[in-house]
Amino acid sequence: MGFVACRRCTKVWPAGTTTCGRCGSAVISRDTLSLQRVWALWLVGFMCYIPANMYPMLQTRTLLSVQEDTIVGGAIELIHYGSPGIAFIILFASVVIPIGKFLAIGFLAISVTRPSAVSNHHRQVLYEVVEYIGRWSMIDIFVVAIMSSLVQLNTLAAINPGRASLFFALSVIFTMLSAQAFDSRMIWDVRTDQKRDDAEGRKGHAAND
Repeated sequence: MGFVACRRCTKVWPAGTTTCGRCGSAVISRDTLSLQRVWALWLVGFMCYIPANMYPMLQTRTLLSVQEDTIVGGAIELIHYGSPGIAFIILFASVVIPIGKFLAIGFLAISVTRPSAVSNHHRQVLYEVVEYIGRWSMIDIFVVAIMSSLVQLNTLAAINPGRASLFFALSVIFTMLSAQAFDSRMIWDVRTDQKRDDAEGRKGHAAND
C-alpha cells in the first residue's frame, strides 16, 4: 500500500522512510534477520528450561532436616498438604504456560516460511496471546521470593530459592525476548506471496491458452 509503520510508536509513514519523525527510532519494512534471533533465543530459553525442572526450585530447612523440591515435586507436596488449587496454579504457570510458549513460538516461526492450514488471523491472535501471557510466567519465581522473605526463623526454619530458580528466570526472559524478536508482519506476507503466485500462475495459463 506504499506505507510503513514504526514498530515503537505505530506512526504510519510513506514507504522508504528510514527514521520515525515522532519517536526517532529506525523504520524498516521487514526485519529480515528476525527469525534467526527468534530461533537463537528460543533455543537458549529451552536449554535453560531443562535444568529448571531438574534442579530443586525450593529448599526448606528446619532444625532437623533439609528438604529440596523441584517444581513438580513442590506442587505434589502442596496437594498432599491439602492445597490443590495453589498446586494447580503453580503447575499451570510453571509447566503448561512455558511449554505452550515454546510450541507457539516455534509454530509461528515455521509457519511464516511455508504454507499453513491455520489462518493468518488465528496466527496473529496466537502471537498476541504469547506476548500477553509472558508477564505471568514469572509467578513461580515470585512465590519463591515471597516465601523466602517471609520464612526466615534463624535456626528453626528457613526457605531459600534453589538452583532451578535462576534457570527458570533465564528461560522466561529468553522466551519473552524470542517472542518480541518475531516480526509478526511476516505472518501476512505469506498470504501476499501466495496471492502473487496464484496471479502469476493464472497469467501463465492464460498466455498458454
